[in-house]
Order: sequence, then C-alpha cells, then structure tokens
Amino acid sequence: MIPTGFIQKSLSVSDKSISATLKLLAEDCTIPFISRYRKDATGNLDEVQIEQIAKLNAQFEEIIKRKESILKSIQEQDAMTPDLKKRIEDSFDLQELEDLYLPFKKKRKTKADAAKEKGLEPLAKIIMSQHSNDLQHLATKYLNDEVPSVEEALQGARDIMAEWINENMYVRKNLRRLFQRKALFTSKVVKAKKEEEAAQKYVQYFEWEESLSRIPSHRLLAMLRAEAEGYVKTKTEIDKEEAIELIEQAVLKSRNECADQISLAIKDSYKRLLEPAISNETLQEAKEKADEKAISIFSDNLRQLLLAPPLGEKRILAIDPGYRSGCKIVCLDEKGDLLHNETVYPHAPQNETGMAMKKIRSMVNAYNIQAISIGNGTASRETEFFIKKIAFDTPPQVFVVSEAGASVYSASKIAREEFPSYDVTVRGAISIGRRLSDPLAELVKIDAKSIGVGQYQHDVDQTQLKNELDSTVMKCVNSVGINLNTASKPLLSYVSGIGEKMAENIVNYRTENGAFEDRKQLKKVPRLGEKAFQQAAAFVRIANGKNPLDNSAVHPEAYPVVEKMAKDLGLKTIDLIANKEKIALISPEKYVTETIGILGIKDILKELLKPGLDPRKAAKVFEFDPTVKSIKDLRTGMILPGIVNNITAFGCFVDLGIKESGLVHISQLKEGFVSDVNEVVKLHQHVQVKVTEVDEARKRVQLSMIL
Repeated sequence: MIPTGFIQKSLSVSDKSISATLKLLAEDCTIPFISRYRKDATGNLDEVQIEQIAKLNAQFEEIIKRKESILKSIQEQDAMTPDLKKRIEDSFDLQELEDLYLPFKKKRKTKADAAKEKGLEPLAKIIMSQHSNDLQHLATKYLNDEVPSVEEALQGARDIMAEWINENMYVRKNLRRLFQRKALFTSKVVKAKKEEEAAQKYVQYFEWEESLSRIPSHRLLAMLRAEAEGYVKTKTEIDKEEAIELIEQAVLKSRNECADQISLAIKDSYKRLLEPAISNETLQEAKEKADEKAISIFSDNLRQLLLAPPLGEKRILAIDPGYRSGCKIVCLDEKGDLLHNETVYPHAPQNETGMAMKKIRSMVNAYNIQAISIGNGTASRETEFFIKKIAFDTPPQVFVVSEAGASVYSASKIAREEFPSYDVTVRGAISIGRRLSDPLAELVKIDAKSIGVGQYQHDVDQTQLKNELDSTVMKCVNSVGINLNTASKPLLSYVSGIGEKMAENIVNYRTENGAFEDRKQLKKVPRLGEKAFQQAAAFVRIANGKNPLDNSAVHPEAYPVVEKMAKDLGLKTIDLIANKEKIALISPEKYVTETIGILGIKDILKELLKPGLDPRKAAKVFEFDPTVKSIKDLRTGMILPGIVNNITAFGCFVDLGIKESGLVHISQLKEGFVSDVNEVVKLHQHVQVKVTEVDEARKRVQLSMIL
C-alpha cells in the first residue's frame, strides 16, 4: 500500500490532493504556507486537512518501520513462513501486527517455556488436536525425572496450550471487541486514605461503575488521576463467563477428555494472560481517546485566547494588584516599552488611597495614558473600584485582563532577557499591560500549559499535548501575521519557516542594522536561505516600508502579478491597494501563471481590498456587577454579567469578578441538548448568567445561562 491509499481510508480527500500535499511537506513547506499559498496544488485544502494528512503519513511511516522490525526479528529466528510474511506485509494495523508478532516476541521465561523444556509440547499438540480419549495412558509416555506424575504432565501441557490460546489472533480480536463493547470501568476507594482531606475532591469516585465505552473523557481522566494519587483503585473488566464462552467457541471442537483439559487451559489463559493484557489495552485505548478530547479542548481554548481582541498600539498603564505588597504600576508606550514603574498602596493595611490616586492621576497625564489594564488576581475588584473613583482629566478606558501565566513569564529566561534590570513584580505588571495591547504577542512567551485554559493537561500524553499546542500557536501567529520590526524573538520563532535559532538571528540583525525596510532584507539575515524566505516572507509585515505590498499578506512571489494588474489599469501598485472600484475591474483568469492558479489570484484580490487586515475583533470594555465583591455577596437567583474564562468538555467556567469562577454545566448552557460546549460559548465571551447554587464552604458556584 502507498501512503495516499492509507490516508484515503481515513479522509475524504482526492488522491491528487493528498499526493500534492505530501510532496509539499516533503519539500519542508509548512502547513500555514501550504494552506495559504498552495491552494491550487492541494485543491483548496485547509490547515486542518493538511495537518490530518501529515499525521496520517507519520502513522503510515511508523507502521512501515514496525513491519520492517518485525520481519527482521522473525527472520533472524528462522521462523518465517511465506504465509506469515504475506500476512505481515498485507497488514496496516499496528494492533494486528503486534498480534502476529506475539508468538515470536522475546520475553522472559514463561510457564510454557519451562513445560516445553521438559518435552511436553508433543503432548500439548495431541490434546489440542482433540482426538484422543485416554489421556491418562497417553500422558505416561511423557513421564521422566522432571515430570514424575501424570498430573504434572497434563499441567505442563495446559501451560503450553494456555500460551497458544493467548497467541491466537482470532481469540484476541474477538475478545478485544467484547471488551470494547461491554467493559465496565469501576473505581473503589482505598480505605486507608478515605478520610484524608485531599481525597474528598474524589469522593464521588469512592464507589463508581460505568461503561468504559460511554464514560466522558473528563470523568475517566479524573478517576485515573485519583488512582495515580493513591485514593482509589480502578478496574476494567467484562463478564468472565461470557469471555470464557467466547474463547471456548473458538477453540473447542469436541466433548472428550481433551476438551476438559483445554477448558482448564482456557480458564488459565484468560485469567493469567488474556484478561490482564486486553483489559489494559482497552483502558489504554480509552485513555488515548480521552487525551485526544482533552488536548482538543485545550487547543481550541488556547486558539481563542491567543486570538482575543487586541486593544492595539495604545499607551497603557498596567496594574498588578495586591494588598500588603501594594499595587505594582507600569506605564508602557505604544510599542509596549517600559516608560515608568512604581508601587502604590491604596488598600489595607496601608490604605494610602489619596496618595495613590494622586500618583496615578499624575502618571496618566505625564505619559498620555489611553487605557488602564488591571490583572484579575488578588485585590483586582478593589483596584478596579479604586481606579474608577479617580477624577481624570480625560478618563482612560479600564480593562481587567487575565493574569494566568504572568508569574511564569516574569520569572522566565525570556523576561530576564527583556528586562534584566527589573524584578519579577515589574515584569509581571508589564505582561499584564502588554496582554491588553496584543494578547497574541505576549502570550506566546509563556509555556501554553501554564496559561490555565485546559482540563487535566498534566494527565494527558505530554508529547502529544506539546505538539498540538505548538501547532495551535503557529496557526494563530501566521493567521494574524507579525510586525517584523517590533516582534519579539518568541513571536518570530512561531512564524512559518523561522524557528527559534533563526528568530534570534533576525533580532540580532535588527539590533545591528536597524529596522527592516523591505521583506527582501530578510535574505541578509545569517543562515536565512531561499527556502526559509519562501515560507516566512508573507507572514511578516513591514509598515511604511519601501514596498506597500510588504504590509500585506500578498506573497513576494506574487508581486510581479500585482504590478502587472496595476500597470494594466494605468496605476501604480500603491494606488491599486484598497481601490475597490479598480480591483472590481480585474479578471482573475487573465493573471493565472504556472505557479499561481485561479484560487491564488482570487486570494490576492481579496487581500488587495483590505491589506494586512487583522482577523481579530476589537477589544471591548466589560464591567462586573459592582455589588458583587466576593462569594459572600452571591445569592441564588441573581442575574449577573460574566466572562467565560475556561471551557471544558462538561461546561464552561465564568468569571464573575470574584476569586471563584462559577461553573455553567453543559446542560445549563441553553435549552435542549448540547453536544459541544464550543458550539454555544467562546473563551472571553461576555455572558449573562443566573446563580443556581452557592457552596461557600467548598468555594463552588453553580450557574445557568438559561435565564
């Protein structure tokens, strides 16, 4: 089988599109570049489809590699037969390949091996053929110093048969199906730890039973976490009698004495070999699906967070609020550079409210502040109320932003490199301010796992999680595009074709030579060759550069096409950009080239209409209910404004302006059935919610969006 055939089994995509995509990936083209600038080659595949093709191709290569390893191992054992070789070569299922390889797998000495060494394999074969009816007499032929009795001979034969049954592909396949359909997942408390305070968060799983095929991903991960922490024991099992009957139907062909021995071997094989292996395999499969679901939710939340509305290039006063340690204040210019920092103490115990008001008013005037960004952590609401009492000459807009991950950034190597002369408190406040002006540019500096918009992110496959989150960040960065002259090294590193080392080279070149004047200058950056330039150039922007197209998503390879369009209309390129009437006169078919097809030309025309358009919406001011300052102020039945700050498989969490976020269960999102939370709400969405339950002791708030 070739890769395209394997991929087509999972995707409804044409052979031509798959082949073209694989060719481009083999040429080291990135997914953002292929989806945006090679639409005609791929048949207009989007990023998701291209990513799926890349993943399936990696699976195909893994299968090929595993097949080669299995074939080599069996050949080295001189155990290969033409039929076995064909079955291995024809199989493209990893599970099936492992079943075929199982009898030849090197393993520690088994009971069957010991019995074979005692010369009992011929006896096992005779019993397995199920033709003999006088096993007592037959077994005496195999007695020796190591096998002194008939029962020991029969026991050895049963050990060998149990292993054969375990290695039977038909048995394993059918037993696997039975587990997949009917396995129950049970959870029981570890009595010695039942009363521990930390165990109480898992109290609902102290006695739990549920069909493994129906268990929601978040519940499975929660129970597995409870087990990992030592509070419960879990088990994956099916009805033993049904499993034994299934194996007997596959193996037993008679009702004689042989059948009695085989029945005993079946029970032993199931208990000792098959059940532990297949139950573990089934649970692992369920865990992988749960991981995929959790990672998908985290990835979707991260995408929404990164593409949150930016305020843009404004002068910002940012506040990292606090009580005893005070409120850390920084003033930032339009580019996010630090102008000034100090600490004020408007809250208890110092209560220097008047002095703090005077200082902030003075800073707002001195630095022409246009907006105030307040972190949503400790003392956030009090700080917001305090700011709104200040009589500014020209009141700036006031925003509350998420602090998630700010402390991680402030102590990071990136933050130390950016602000070596300032401590973590100042760096944290700077991050809070920059998150308001451009969330994407600031959040890429933080390990995505620390941003806090996932569920069970520490329990899932960490390699898979990292790959998925890195891919999400890359898609977001390239969908927006970046300013080549202001982008940080972390932001540049996610640009198509760049990477961490090249990003460092770009920043160093910019420091030594000043701002880039056009995209072509990128080629002067050390080690940035033609391929990297091709992949990266269209995703970086140069405002007020030599070529107006450098501030658009038009790829440099298409500049001659745009220049011809302008010339044909009797215009300069700059006069064609955003000229709706003139662009409407252009016939796309006329400008198709060998490298740019009709889809590419239509994309160019769209970009010329609105060059460099940021796909993100504008930031909006939001106000919490001023009467609600803590969980003590909540009452059942209250209707409150809130902001969605996390999305999970079972609902969403809403920030009400207090320390505790409230949960809107999936059943309370709207009237009727909801299969996917993201269909109803998005991260940072402004919503109205009703308080349905307040558990002050456990600090839990239940909400409903069905008002």
